[in-house]
Amino acid sequence: MASNTLDFKYKTNWCVITGAPSSGKTSVIDALKARGFAVENEVARELIELALRGGRDLRDVRGDVADLQRGILEVALAREMELDPHATVFLDRGIPDSLTYLRLAGLDVFAAAAVARLFRYRAVFIFDRLPVVQDNVRTEDAALAEKIDKMLEEDYRSAGYAPVRVPVMPVAARADFILERLRTSA
Repeated sequence: MASNTLDFKYKTNWCVITGAPSSGKTSVIDALKARGFAVENEVARELIELALRGGRDLRDVRGDVADLQRGILEVALAREMELDPHATVFLDRGIPDSLTYLRLAGLDVFAAAAVARLFRYRAVFIFDRLPVVQDNVRTEDAALAEKIDKMLEEDYRSAGYAPVRVPVMPVAARADFILERLRTSA
């Protein structure tokens, strides 16, 4: 992918919060929402939880990585197409995250790479890892989380972003860190 921002179709004021599984993204997204900011929740978690409520088991849902990632990409694109590009919106993961998960599974990234060039995000924040806590959706262990962390940074950099690392600290401090970075980069 090109690293020139002119290669993106739409420049936005959206900010991506990403990181390895169990890095605290959703807690900070929730904190930003409580402060009155517009947020978009993680598409993957919503799709997996919907499938589980529909009677599918987690192994089945996560077992077909190509189908899951295709669904995530379709829903994420549809959501982003509806957002005001001028509004400040915090996204729990961005479309380039799909590149990481497709690469991780050894799948083709061509379609995801094309979609990732539609919208240029204002900023990308990658959360430093916390200890992995598994839940009804999360199945990754610490070694896989470490690999995902590295790949996310690689994929966002190759997409032309300079991601900002968010260190481990309390939720409110992480939210403050992000908001301060946005204020000083405006």
